[in-house]
Amino acid sequence: MERAGRLLAGMRLPGVSLTPDEVVRAAWPVAVGKRIALRARAAMLAGATLIVEVDDEIWRRQLTTLAGQIMGRLRKVVGRDLVHRIEFRQGLPRRPVQRAATLCGDEAEAIPDSGLRMAYRASRRKAQA
Repeated sequence: MERAGRLLAGMRLPGVSLTPDEVVRAAWPVAVGKRIALRARAAMLAGATLIVEVDDEIWRRQLTTLAGQIMGRLRKVVGRDLVHRIEFRQGLPRRPVQRAATLCGDEAEAIPDSGLRMAYRASRRKAQA
C-alpha cells in the first residue's frame, strides 16, 4: 500500500496545489514520530534546507546527529527528495512551569506584576468584607 503523503504529493487536483514547503511540514510528524514532533517543529523549507525549531540546545545537538536518518525518512514519506539539508535552530523557550504560592505568608507576593498584585489584594479584601 502506498503512503498517503506520497500519493498526495503526486496528485494534481484542480484548484489544490501544495507547495513543497507545505508537503514537507505536513510530513514532518510522520517522519520523526510523536515524541520528537512535540519537541521539534518544521518551521519552513528554504530551498532544499528544512529549518526546524527545537525546544533547547540538547534537542538541537541530538537531532543534528540524526539529520541523515530523518532526511531518509522524509524522503520515504514524501516520495520525493525535497530536503537536502536540515538546519536545527533553538526556538523560543517555552514558559516555565509556575509553582503554586505557598500558604504561609501573603499569597499575593507570588504575583510578579505590582499592578496585578494590588488589584488581587483589593479584590480579596472586597470579597472578605
